[in-house]
Amino acid sequence: MKLFLILGGTMSFLFVAIGAFGAHALAERLEANGYTATFETGVQYHMIHALALVAVAILTQHLSSNGLLHGAGWAFFTGIIIFSGSLYALSLTGIRVLGAITPIGGVAFLTGWVLLIIAAFME
Repeated sequence: MKLFLILGGTMSFLFVAIGAFGAHALAERLEANGYTATFETGVQYHMIHALALVAVAILTQHLSSNGLLHGAGWAFFTGIIIFSGSLYALSLTGIRVLGAITPIGGVAFLTGWVLLIIAAFME
């Protein structure tokens, strides 16, 4: 589906931009506050799931379980926004309560992978 390719490309662009911004412009601030690893975790999961969105776009052209694949794509996208987004926000603001929503994004990632597995089994 074209939409997931667009989302995957956009999310991939953003993970490169955010990662570079964190490594260069924010490095001292993140280090001083002890949030470098938190920020890097957000970037790492962002990258993996941006590529998963591209994979979903490709798979929709080859598998018939498009409903499950669409669900997986939306779950990956939601996970990026909630999981990585909350880690970015926590790293930049130090507001610890933001870490409480991070697991919701993790559940979204897990849901996406389960839907992808089911889609493969349905073939």
